[in-house]
Amino acid sequence: MDIKALSDILLNIFYVMVGLMMILTMIYTLKDKKHKTRYGTAAFWGILAVIFIFGQFIPAEVVGGLIIVIAILSGFNQVNMGTIKQLDNTFSRVKAEKIGLKIFLPSLVIAFVALAIAQFTHISGVAAIGISAVAALILTLIITRCSVSEVVEDSDRMLQSVSSTAILPQLLAALGALFTAAGVGDIISNMISNVIPEGNIWLGITAYCVGMALFTAIMGNAFAAFTVITVGIGVPFVFMQGGDPIVASALAMTAGFCGTLMTPMAANFNVLPVALLEIEDKNAVIKVQSVYAIVLLAIHIPLMYFLAF
Repeated sequence: MDIKALSDILLNIFYVMVGLMMILTMIYTLKDKKHKTRYGTAAFWGILAVIFIFGQFIPAEVVGGLIIVIAILSGFNQVNMGTIKQLDNTFSRVKAEKIGLKIFLPSLVIAFVALAIAQFTHISGVAAIGISAVAALILTLIITRCSVSEVVEDSDRMLQSVSSTAILPQLLAALGALFTAAGVGDIISNMISNVIPEGNIWLGITAYCVGMALFTAIMGNAFAAFTVITVGIGVPFVFMQGGDPIVASALAMTAGFCGTLMTPMAANFNVLPVALLEIEDKNAVIKVQSVYAIVLLAIHIPLMYFLAF
């Protein structure tokens, strides 16, 4: 079996695992008699589970139709959090004091295992993240000594807290591909060419970095913005002016992440913490991050100039 086939198999296994978790959330929702929109919420998670588990076997047109259905459910406010088992604060505090800094080890495992797989194997990056997530989950079970049922319950709590925004990253990535196919990059290039003098590297870099941040803020996803902005600005105004494509592309991505820090569209980064921590101000995380994001974005411009040229 070649590496690509193995990567695809692993990726499908991880999709199935995610889908099964969504099915459990659907079941929990249906059992919740106090849930005011339990049928709409259960339908949302059930449809999403079907897409994750059987998506490769379902025609694209059918998947598109299912996505429209869950969008309608969300648009009519039919996807809401049900009755969630609340954590005991005393128990949580005692466990936190006992575990201490070891609680951060699973997060580090995700990064280091994924990096090791990327460096020493040819397994795809997405599959590597899945493997590292499973490794982190196993380590979490060992450190906390919790049961699998507790993991399932807490995963359900997180899914219901995030609600319909859980699918936002996938939708935004698809939107980026759609924009590229529609020629949005060419339109942006034509617009920028009327503003930036030919051969002005500093302005080209500034437009590339700021464009990545702004478009990421609109899209909510730097990966979705990267293709469009690189085609429209990066290639003609940076790469073709002598910039190293590898260095400039890497810095453009991190410039895009500065936009991620400043937008509610990046739900998994900025909306999820607010929901899980039950913060009243929905933009609290964004307000704190924005100052740092702007400073980091400004630093990217000279970095790209001196490192890529």
